[in-house]
Amino acid sequence: MFIKIVCILPLLLVSAVGAPGGRGGRRGYKGKWELVSQNSGVSAMHAILLPKINKVLMYDATIWRVSKFPLPPQKMPCHMVDPVNKIQDCWCHSVLFDIETSQLQALKIETDTWCSSGGLTVDGNLVSTGGFRKGANTARYLSTCENCDWKEYPTALAEPRWYATQVTLPDGGFVVVGGRDAFSYEYIPQEGLSNKKAIFFPFLRDTSDNLPLGNNQFFRIENNLYPFVHLVTDGNLFIFANNRSMLFNPAANKVVREYPALSGGSRNYPSSGMSVLLPIKLYVDNPEVIPADVLVCGGAQWDAYFFVETRKQFLPALRDCGRLSLMKPNAVWKKEVMPSPRVMGDMTILPTGDVLMINGAKTGTSAWGYAEEPNFVPVLYKSKAKRGNRFHELAAGTIPRMYHSSSVLLPDGKVLIAGSNTNNGYLYDVKYPTELRVEKFSPPYLNPKLAKLRQEIVVDTSNKVINYGKRFRVNVRSEELGLNKTDIKVTMFAPAFTTHGISMNQRLLMLGTVDVINNVWPGIHSIIAAAPPSGKVAPPGYYLLYVVYKEVPSVAMWVQIK
Repeated sequence: MFIKIVCILPLLLVSAVGAPGGRGGRRGYKGKWELVSQNSGVSAMHAILLPKINKVLMYDATIWRVSKFPLPPQKMPCHMVDPVNKIQDCWCHSVLFDIETSQLQALKIETDTWCSSGGLTVDGNLVSTGGFRKGANTARYLSTCENCDWKEYPTALAEPRWYATQVTLPDGGFVVVGGRDAFSYEYIPQEGLSNKKAIFFPFLRDTSDNLPLGNNQFFRIENNLYPFVHLVTDGNLFIFANNRSMLFNPAANKVVREYPALSGGSRNYPSSGMSVLLPIKLYVDNPEVIPADVLVCGGAQWDAYFFVETRKQFLPALRDCGRLSLMKPNAVWKKEVMPSPRVMGDMTILPTGDVLMINGAKTGTSAWGYAEEPNFVPVLYKSKAKRGNRFHELAAGTIPRMYHSSSVLLPDGKVLIAGSNTNNGYLYDVKYPTELRVEKFSPPYLNPKLAKLRQEIVVDTSNKVINYGKRFRVNVRSEELGLNKTDIKVTMFAPAFTTHGISMNQRLLMLGTVDVINNVWPGIHSIIAAAPPSGKVAPPGYYLLYVVYKEVPSVAMWVQIK
């Protein structure tokens, strides 16, 4: 079923766009907000852009039993919540959101997805794991086709995975790490099979905090849920929980190395900082050791949850960032300071290699009603700039986007912003109502004055399937008489599964450019690029491929690497 959301009020541009100026119209332009839908149908607690169909999957939790989108007749019967008392759930908890038209497509999900995880397979299908209660041991599958729906396997996982992190491995398989009271990890089994047991991982037990209250009483503050897990360029996993991190080989169940603690506070749920693996720079001929840097920003003081829980006192969120070069022998965290504090924020890597920090709050922690002072001002982090000149504040939004918000990079370079529900249920008469409006944010590279620099990929004559270590061709239609190779970047973005301020499997690859052949046809130029060398650097699957010319990205095309 498709529903076109028709707003009573016209859709509005909701933020000032800044005064263009300076070289190429860049200086002073701080981006633009636009409201694209009044009703996402479900609260966008979880979100990911699906390849092939170009729709954003959004879903929340069945625990609430209601949403703003009733199940259509073809999705009946209703989900029977309590057969004894005949309690039914006749609402959608999962939708596909069309990024061009804002139309909604109803999906039916029955196991509880509250605080779950996910990632894309080699074929571009979604695998989701974990959730709440009967959903906690579940693996779910959603194929990327127009009329597909969820398939659910409630006994697939050996241990409950509530607030766990799912990461894609070099062979395209998945491992899921942690979760509440799950000090372990396990590989996601083939569809229809079930794991017998998980693999104990004491690091997750050891990174939980306990606040002494006296008389041998303690207040537990986990601060290590939804751990940050990134696949590193050597095939190992970087795992960060609370304020500690390591390089880990899951196949051998071995700690490869431990990194210094990141001082300042706690960074994982409920303290909920942000993290990305910074863009991986590749060449035509790559070194044996490919550098990889990780960025961790924001979060909360380690006992902030206690102060909200017991005293309703909202401590200031963290304002610092730590950056770590993972492959250096004596790697140490290098600190930087954001323009404002942020907890529960989202980090989205942009096609240019810059990082957008957006959403969140300035005080408190994650959990229902545990934060105040929404942070309306996005920040652009220029990863290649010198320290002290990396942070740039952008145009402020107007809608609080706090607990259960999400952000999704789109093919046109805009960022879709949705969600925010600080309540136990769909509530609208409270200070921070359940948020169903959907926005798009245009970063500064979409300044209209830069439009002539925007290259157009000729999809039909470009290589859409690429192979590791091989060269491939991307053709662009251009207003330029010729393109200089030094002005061109070809980047590949792996779509992130975003929930609770963590973007699982997000990565951007900056490919080596072999050559630019100008005017292969009138107005058409051909770019020859080198594909990533292996699945350690780029797990097999679908990526958004952008051609960035003078820091202005094209509209992306989907490519599959295998």
